[in-house]
Amino acid sequence: MTNDPRLSLRLHFDSGLTFGRGKADLLQGIDEEGSISAAGRRMKMSYRRAWSLVEEMNAHFDAPLVDSSRGGAKGGGAQLTERGRQVLTDYRALEALLRDQGAGQLTRLCTGQRSVPE
Repeated sequence: MTNDPRLSLRLHFDSGLTFGRGKADLLQGIDEEGSISAAGRRMKMSYRRAWSLVEEMNAHFDAPLVDSSRGGAKGGGAQLTERGRQVLTDYRALEALLRDQGAGQLTRLCTGQRSVPE
């Protein structure tokens, strides 16, 4: 058993949007898979849920984060917009900053933690 805590950054915006690891992972999956449904499957998330999260993110930013096209003969697809890539990059940078610069505090918080009996 490891004593390392799992770090999770969650941002709460005045617009009502909460943006955390799940939405960031979905954006990354869309970027890597080229598909909202494939990114959702990768995360064990329903297509409907993945679409709902994308619509929520697109509605809360000044420009859409994801651009999608419907399926058909050529098949559909999705990609991050420039704004989407920037949001993902900034979020990942904040995660890294917190991990790197907060390492000492995390170590102190872990000191003396008891194992939970099974």
